[in-house]
Amino acid sequence: MCRINPRVDFAFKKLFGSEENKDLLISLINAIISPTDQITEIELKNPYSLANYRAGKMSIMDIKARDKTGKWFNVEMQISEDFYYDKRAIYYWAKLVAEQLGDGMKYRELKKTFSINILDFDLIPDTDTFHNLYKILNVKTGQADTLHDVFEMHYVELSKFKKAYHEIATTLDRWTTFLTRAHELDKNNVPIELAVDKEIVKAIEVVDRLFDDDERQIYETRMQALADVESQISSAWDKGWLEGREEGIEAGIEKEKLNLARSLLDILDVETIALKTGLSQKEIEQLK
Repeated sequence: MCRINPRVDFAFKKLFGSEENKDLLISLINAIISPTDQITEIELKNPYSLANYRAGKMSIMDIKARDKTGKWFNVEMQISEDFYYDKRAIYYWAKLVAEQLGDGMKYRELKKTFSINILDFDLIPDTDTFHNLYKILNVKTGQADTLHDVFEMHYVELSKFKKAYHEIATTLDRWTTFLTRAHELDKNNVPIELAVDKEIVKAIEVVDRLFDDDERQIYETRMQALADVESQISSAWDKGWLEGREEGIEAGIEKEKLNLARSLLDILDVETIALKTGLSQKEIEQLK
């Protein structure tokens, strides 16, 4: 059985963001994007590094990569529910677009950019579809065109994936099954529905021996921190609503956002706290 949860961002980053596992990342990306955009090679722009993590340079566990044709990808696994994740995803996509243009570069040199967001919670309302794609459309025709084919935002909501093994039909089905059922999988007895894909088989084997002792300690600490954050966020929202009955709903919730931010300063960086609470980084800095 897999002892590591690949949905935890630290584990996801090492599994898909390491040089030795680029084939897994390529397979995952190709399972999500269209057949016309398939990739064969990729360059990691922020590969997994234990030293960088310890130095506080990997607080956001996204994976940035570029393929040989110049297309850019930002892949992120988010296990904790985040009410502002849609805005966060757009922000990181915009940053990636801006990073493409160096001094003296022309706008015509901008390449297509993909934002791939794998979520362990429901974000998109009114649909049971687990993979949703957003792109620029002409609102009059309802169609995309080559003129604005520079952006794709993909959401894979794992909690909406309900397929049994006999219903698995695509590579994305197989990757989603791996991510959601890793705890059930045995590298010595891989279900035939997954075994047809060599990258899935490799992922099952790799995740079981993913960490050394130091990394495992970081992983366990990360797991505990995620649990603590979820508990504190839940309590803060409950308390905010209760206090809001007396001092106004918005005022009560705003007060608890500040209290929550203070409690997270010892375990999370300012940028992550801002994304979790909806407060600005300036507001959080003032709490120190």
